[in-house]
Amino acid sequence: MENTIERQGIPLLGDKFPKMTVQTTHGMKVLPDDMKGKWFVLFSHPADFTPVCTTEFVAFQQRYEKFRELNTELIGLSIDQVFSHIKWEEWIKEKMGVEIQFPIIADTGAVAEKLGLIHPGKGSNTVRAVFIVDAHGTIRIMLYYPQELGRNMDEILRVVEAMQFADKNKVAMPANWPNNEILKDRVIIPPPADVEGAKKRLENAAKEGYECYDWWLCHKKV
Repeated sequence: MENTIERQGIPLLGDKFPKMTVQTTHGMKVLPDDMKGKWFVLFSHPADFTPVCTTEFVAFQQRYEKFRELNTELIGLSIDQVFSHIKWEEWIKEKMGVEIQFPIIADTGAVAEKLGLIHPGKGSNTVRAVFIVDAHGTIRIMLYYPQELGRNMDEILRVVEAMQFADKNKVAMPANWPNNEILKDRVIIPPPADVEGAKKRLENAAKEGYECYDWWLCHKKV
């Protein structure tokens, strides 16, 4: 008899985002189906009415239009009832002058368990996780933060833009792109995969419009 083992726990990069029906502040949604054709950033927070989480939601909302310009939606999540989410949104609007326009999932714990979001040793609180999912429903980036550290939303914006740029142009992105210390906003050509390709890489540089430090490190302006 064939022995098959079903993998449990946190999804891996390159996995399809698991299908789920969730209650949100914008009604019931089916993920990733309802986001078909769009990228989305699903981010969990430990709890409503907490200081760091409040600063994060304001920061996400202030960049919401920039995400949407990248064909990317935002979805929050915590193990709180939808009534708590709604009341917290009202508090943020009243006290901070910011209206939260993206949906927040009211999780019973099932979504957090499936995605591996429960913070070890801290009851039902979720970690500060970020799942970046592409327009085909594939998980492209995962980020995890402890409760004590708020996220950098500009970095999340940067990695979404960088991944979309890499996909479109079939290139790799240097550190801190588009402000790399060596290459500035130039991008990296994936290195050749065989000896023949390595030999020709430097020979073809001028003709193909790229520059090289060596055959394995070539870059170009896109």
